[in-house]
Amino acid sequence: MKKNNIELEEDFKEQSVHIDDLDRKILKLITANARIPFLEVARECGVSGAAIHQRVQRLVSMGVIIGSEFLVSPQKLGYNTTGYMGIYLEKASYDKKVLKLLREIPEIVECHHTTGQYAIFIKIQTKTNKHLMKIIDTDLQAIDGIARTETFISLEEDFKRQIPIR
Repeated sequence: MKKNNIELEEDFKEQSVHIDDLDRKILKLITANARIPFLEVARECGVSGAAIHQRVQRLVSMGVIIGSEFLVSPQKLGYNTTGYMGIYLEKASYDKKVLKLLREIPEIVECHHTTGQYAIFIKIQTKTNKHLMKIIDTDLQAIDGIARTETFISLEEDFKRQIPIR
């Protein structure tokens, strides 16, 4: 069932949450250094450690903070080729089946539904160009529903960042 403009606007409002200046300051500090102790955040913010803990828990429960993780350098583990791939589907109705099979390929590290010419856009990390070619030839081309792909190899990542906290 299609949603009307009022329903779409309601969905947008549900996704946005209200945060205050203290929340913003906390987010700036912890996104700059995920290992910063809460007591240090508390000192910077002029509040108690318990208040910081409560605020962070509230931000997590509201979905503002969506996780904390250690990031692994793909290059240090020998994954030196980063590719981006646009995937054309034979029919739009194949998307769920194709997505299920894409999830089974561990080298695919991101997957997005997109507008424009591709139905799906993925990021893939492989050890070499030859490794990438093998995944395309044996894994991706074997998936029923994929009409064709278009691959771009990243030469170098200049930067990656979080959205600004304002």
